[in-house]
Amino acid sequence: MLLDQLIQLDEQLFLFLNGLGTPSWDGFWLFMTKTRNSFPLYLLLFVLSYRFFGLKGTLIILVAIALLITCTDQLSNFFKYGVQRLRPCHDPDISGVMRLVKSYCGGKYAFFSAHAANSFAVASFFTALFSKKWPVFVGFLVLWALLVAYSRIYIGVHFPLDVIVGALVGALFGWVFAKLYIFALHKIGA
Repeated sequence: MLLDQLIQLDEQLFLFLNGLGTPSWDGFWLFMTKTRNSFPLYLLLFVLSYRFFGLKGTLIILVAIALLITCTDQLSNFFKYGVQRLRPCHDPDISGVMRLVKSYCGGKYAFFSAHAANSFAVASFFTALFSKKWPVFVGFLVLWALLVAYSRIYIGVHFPLDVIVGALVGALFGWVFAKLYIFALHKIGA
C-alpha cells in the first residue's frame, strides 16, 4: 500500500516537473542530457588531476573512474531489468499526458537512472579529492550533476524517484571509489 502511494506521488511529481518544460528550454535540456557534451568537463578534470596528482596519480584516477562508471552503469542495468519499472514514455497511464522532448524514448525500463548515477558518481569522486583545494569547483560539479539528473525528468525518460535513487547510488559509489583511490595512492607512494 505504501509503495503504491509512493509510486503515485512519484508519477504526480513527474507530471508536474515535466510539464514545466517549454520549447524554448528544450535545446538546453537536450544538451545537458547527452553524455558526450560533458567531454570538456572531463578534460578539465583530467588536467586538474594531472596538475594535482601527477602522471601516476592521474593514471590511477582514470582506472578508478572507468571502474566506477562500469559499476554504476551495470548496477543500473541490473536494477532496471530486476525492478522492470516502465519509463514514463513507455507507461500507458503517463505517456499520453507528458512531454517527450527527444525523438525516441530509450529502453523500456527506468529504475534507476544511469545518467544520474554516473554524473553523481563522478561529481562525488572528484568532490572527495578536490573539496579542500577547489571548493568553488566542487560546487560546479554538484550543479552539473544536478542538471544532468534533472534533464532526465525534463525530457520525459525518468521519474523523479529513478533520478533520486540514481543520484544517491552514484554519490555513494563515487565516495567509496575516492576513498579507495586515496588508499591506493598511499600504498604505492604516489
